[in-house]
Amino acid sequence: MFKHSIFLRIYAGLVILVALVAVFGYLLVQIINYQRAQEYRESLTDGVSYIISEGIARQPNEQQKKDWISDASDLLELPIYYVDSNKVDLSRSEQRRINNRKAAVRYDAQNSIAYVIIGLKNDPKHLLYIKVDKIGERQMKALPIFILDYLVYYPGQEKEYLAKIQSNFSYPIQIEKVQNLPLDSEQIGRLRLDHSIILYRDSASVRGTTISIVSPMPSSPSEVLVLGPVPLFNWMPFQLAAGITLLSLFVLSLGVYGLLVPMQRRLREVNYALHRMKSGDMTLRLPVDGTDEMASLATNYNSMSDHIQRLIEAQRELMRAVSHELRTPVARIRFGMEMLADEDDYEYRLQQVEQIDKDIEALNTLIDEIMTYAKLEQGTPSLDFEKIVLFDVLDQVVVETEALKTQKEIELQAPPLNIVVDAERRYLHRVVQNLVGNAVRYCDHKVIVSGGINDEGLAYVQVEDDGAGVPEEERKRIFEAFARLDDSRTRASGGYGLGLSIVSRIAYWFGGNIDVDKSPSLGGARFTMTWPVERFNKSGKKTGLTKDSIEF
Repeated sequence: MFKHSIFLRIYAGLVILVALVAVFGYLLVQIINYQRAQEYRESLTDGVSYIISEGIARQPNEQQKKDWISDASDLLELPIYYVDSNKVDLSRSEQRRINNRKAAVRYDAQNSIAYVIIGLKNDPKHLLYIKVDKIGERQMKALPIFILDYLVYYPGQEKEYLAKIQSNFSYPIQIEKVQNLPLDSEQIGRLRLDHSIILYRDSASVRGTTISIVSPMPSSPSEVLVLGPVPLFNWMPFQLAAGITLLSLFVLSLGVYGLLVPMQRRLREVNYALHRMKSGDMTLRLPVDGTDEMASLATNYNSMSDHIQRLIEAQRELMRAVSHELRTPVARIRFGMEMLADEDDYEYRLQQVEQIDKDIEALNTLIDEIMTYAKLEQGTPSLDFEKIVLFDVLDQVVVETEALKTQKEIELQAPPLNIVVDAERRYLHRVVQNLVGNAVRYCDHKVIVSGGINDEGLAYVQVEDDGAGVPEEERKRIFEAFARLDDSRTRASGGYGLGLSIVSRIAYWFGGNIDVDKSPSLGGARFTMTWPVERFNKSGKKTGLTKDSIEF
C-alpha cells in the first residue's frame, strides 16, 4: 500500500523532513548559543582588560609590574600569569583582538573554565594569562577598584576620562549622585562604609535581568561610580527552541496536509472516472473548480472524454457510411460479372468490362478518401511544413482540373509570386483540389480560384462558384463526413461526402479554419481556408498545431 500511494510517501517524507528540521534546529540553537556566549564573555572582559593593561603600563620597572599583577590576582582571587608572548599560540582572530587592546577568551566547556589573554600596552613581548573558573560577587566588586585606580591619576577630571574609555566597555560606566539612585537606607549605609554594592534588576524589557555595581568615590562622598546595568547572559532554552520549532513544523504539516487532501480527493475522482471510462462508460465528466493544475487536469480529462466519445461515434458513423457507400459499386461489379458470364456479344462484354473498371476505380477513390479522412480524424498526421510559393499550388490545381475537360470555366486570380507561406505541400494541394472539384461539380458555368494574405495577416485560399450555393442553415453540416445536401445530385456528380470533411481536418491540423458563405461576385458558394503564414512567429512561439499542442 505504501509504495502504491503517492500521498503516503508524501506524508512519510513530511515526517522525515520534520525530524531533520528539528535536528537541524537543535544544532543551530546550540551553535547560536555558543557564539552568543563567546561574544558575551569577550564583551565583559574588554573593558577590564584595557584598565589592567593601562595599570601595568604605568609601572616603572619589571618588578613593580609583577607586584601590581600579584596584587590584582589577590584582589580578583584568580590566578594571573605574566608570560612571554612567544609561548602563547594565538589564532588570527585572537591576535587581532589583542592588537586592538581587547581580550581574547578561550572557553573550556568540558571543565567550565575560561582563559583570558590580555595584551600589554607598549609591551608586545609579554601577555597576561588569567584562568577564570568562577565569577562571583568578589570578582564583580573588584572591577570598580581597577577603574578607580585608573582615575586616581586624573583628579578632577574623572568624568572626562570615563567618557574617553567608555568605548572599551560594553556597558555604561559613569559617576552619579547618590540621591539620584534608587537605593534604600541599608545600601546607602554600606556605601558610607566604603563598601561596593550590587544591584539586581529583573525587568520584562529586552535586556531582561541586569546587575549594576555601585562603588563609593574616595574623593567625593556624595558621588558614586556606577558600572552597568550589565545584562546577564540568557541561554536560549533548548526546550523552548525545540517547542517553537516543533509547533511551527506541526502547523506547517497541517497546512501541507490541508493542501494535499483536496488534491488527493480530486485525484480519486479522476481515477474513478478513468475506471468508468475503462468499463466503457464515456458519459462521466469531472467538475472543474478553480484554475490550478488539478482544474486543468479535470478540463483535459473532460476534453479527452469528449474527443474519445466523438471518435467512437465518428468511427461508428464511418463504418456505417463505408458499408453503405461500398454496397453500390460492389453490387454493380457483381451484376456486371453475372452479365459477362451470360453474354456472348463481344461489344456488350467490352461495355461491361469498362463499367466494371470504372466501378473499381470508384472503389479505389473511395478507399483513398476514407483512409485520408481516418488519418486526419483519428490520429496526428505527419506534417512536413516547408516554404511554399502559394501561386504554384493554385496554378497546378487549375491546370490539372482544366485537363479533365469539365467544360467549366476556371479562372485563377493569381496571387503575387513573392507570397510564400508555411504549409505541407501535399495536404495544401489536396485542399485546393477538393474545393475546386466540389465547385466544378456544383457550379453552372464558372469557378474562381484565388489566394494570398488577408488583412489579419493570415494565409488563405479561396474557391467560389456560380452554382446554387449552400443554405445558411446547412453550412456547418456540410463539413461532416458523408454529409450530402442533395444525395441524388451528389451521386450523379460522383461525390462521396468526404471531400469537405477532409478539407476541414486539414485546416485544423494547419492551425487554421475553413468557412463557407455566399460569393459576392458569382452568387454561389464561396469556400475560404485560412491558416498562419508562418509556422513560428518572431518570438519563436509555435503558431500552428502540433502533436504536443493538441487539446482534445
